[in-house]
Amino acid sequence: MVGAALAYGLQRRGLSTLVLDEGDIAFRAARGNFGLVWVQGKGTDFPPYAQWTWTSAQSWPELNAEIQDTTGDDIGYSRPGGADVCLDAEEFEATGAKMRRLKAHAHHFEYQMLDRATLAEMLPGLGPTVAGGCYSPADGHVNPLYLLRGLHQCLLAKGGRIDSGSRVHAIEARDSTFLVDTGKARYHGARLVLAAGLGTEALASMIGMRVPLRPERGQILVTERLRPFLSMPVSRVRQTTEGSVQLGDSKEDVGLDEGTRVSVMNRIAARAVRIFPHLERARIVRAWGALRVMTPDAYPIYTQSPSHPGAFAAACHSGVTLAAAHVLHLAAGIAEGTLPAALAPMNADRFDHA
Repeated sequence: MVGAALAYGLQRRGLSTLVLDEGDIAFRAARGNFGLVWVQGKGTDFPPYAQWTWTSAQSWPELNAEIQDTTGDDIGYSRPGGADVCLDAEEFEATGAKMRRLKAHAHHFEYQMLDRATLAEMLPGLGPTVAGGCYSPADGHVNPLYLLRGLHQCLLAKGGRIDSGSRVHAIEARDSTFLVDTGKARYHGARLVLAAGLGTEALASMIGMRVPLRPERGQILVTERLRPFLSMPVSRVRQTTEGSVQLGDSKEDVGLDEGTRVSVMNRIAARAVRIFPHLERARIVRAWGALRVMTPDAYPIYTQSPSHPGAFAAACHSGVTLAAAHVLHLAAGIAEGTLPAALAPMNADRFDHA
């Protein structure tokens, strides 16, 4: 998702752009994405990330319109607001404290902490034991697979290229040119952008860049199609435009294991049923695991090689939320040979003394 967004952003600025895609054997975070365009809770204790997330959310209508105009397809984007449901008083207090910290430095951010009765007016069918939750009008959602396809279609429509099944074996920097060897072919260019998810760390090391990453597994359950009942995304429950309901938000440290565990799926399902009891009758039709792209502090890394100008790396776990910022803002900086000043706190050198 990050690579597709940046590639399209560069191509739309007139740079001849080639995407080298390892193929479906890669650990793709995009295949497990929940599809939220989410602001609340992002960057609570890191103001630069909160502002970057806000910038992207505000830019999403422009990106959505551009994809629809180019492809003619609806990628399912909407911004009805979103709710983070709290099951008990402890969760409610913790969420409220987090939102107050966010509001302290993100003054433009709007939210409301709602008791159960008020939240139930917005979310019919809400469970009787729910304590309340946080509502923000800044939040929305999108079909993540339609988004990924749309970014690829826009890239190709503007003359970009995608070479699938191309695993990079070596990268060399020679003067002002970068050489990339896939075993099948060698490519060269004046700009190199490494946005390969969990593969970014190894690729970056080939030219002396440090991009520390770790995998975090998340599992998702999908129900059969149900009658529409959810008018907005909830942090752990989202109804798609087709009617199926996504359930998720597990976090597991299991290395590069994309599998599933019944105990984790049970916890996901049990929480969803407490939020919306009628889901107890819904059949689960699909379940899978996917790996998030996590940095040591969970905030994005945007960095340029100090020894090889023109080589950039980007890694984050919010590829959908940040897609608009990547296309419309980050790519503009890379095209000009520099990173936006607002991203300086998210440089990889913050880990040099860790």
